[in-house]
Amino acid sequence: MMETYYAGCYWLARLEPIESCAQRLEFFLEKLAPLEPTWNRWHQSAATFEKARKRQVQPDAKTLAKLLGQKSNRLRDSSSFWLWAGETPDETSAFNGRCGGSSMHVSSACILNSLGQSEVAQRVVTAPVLTGLVRAMAFAWEPEFAIATSHAHQERLSAGQFSAAGTFVGWVTYLADFRGPVPPLPSPVQVEHIPDRGTLITLTQEKFSASNPAHVALAADVQARLQAAGLLTPLRPWGT
Repeated sequence: MMETYYAGCYWLARLEPIESCAQRLEFFLEKLAPLEPTWNRWHQSAATFEKARKRQVQPDAKTLAKLLGQKSNRLRDSSSFWLWAGETPDETSAFNGRCGGSSMHVSSACILNSLGQSEVAQRVVTAPVLTGLVRAMAFAWEPEFAIATSHAHQERLSAGQFSAAGTFVGWVTYLADFRGPVPPLPSPVQVEHIPDRGTLITLTQEKFSASNPAHVALAADVQARLQAAGLLTPLRPWGT
């Protein structure tokens, strides 16, 4: 079976107005544009692909605030969104998310849905692009934790009881500064500190695979080091 991949960033209990979430979403979409050719034109969903193609969304904060403020996109104090891009039905990609909520139990998030085996996936599922994507998430959303990895790898970790966001390592992992300093990590891991945000950790420049024993062993080694440093814990209420 071919592996599929996803990316997501997560934070908990950070109350924000719709306008702030819209500004974050605008900044995020701006950061995405250089990473993938199709990520410069966004649409809302509809009953058919052709109808959805006509529901283009202008990626400016004013327009996005109206979208986030729609009754169908509001749940208590949280706003949600679902935006997709692509030129053909077989070559689409989509992001969904929630922002602004004060809930102690349901996290806010921004998630890149599975890309399957499309040509878009072949371009996106690389270390430079996924690292760039998680970096964009860090800048725009200021999450506590973010990850990009394969579903097979995530499922393997879930079977080992590392299932909550923030408790496991992926191909690319981001940890906010308030979690603490990242310890030295083994080669070929690349570590990048983002000022006033946190640390990006990319395990390998090769395409990470849960079927590659060397990749799995490297991920387990990094997991153990970060756990020993107290950095892999469930999400906490923002600012605590």
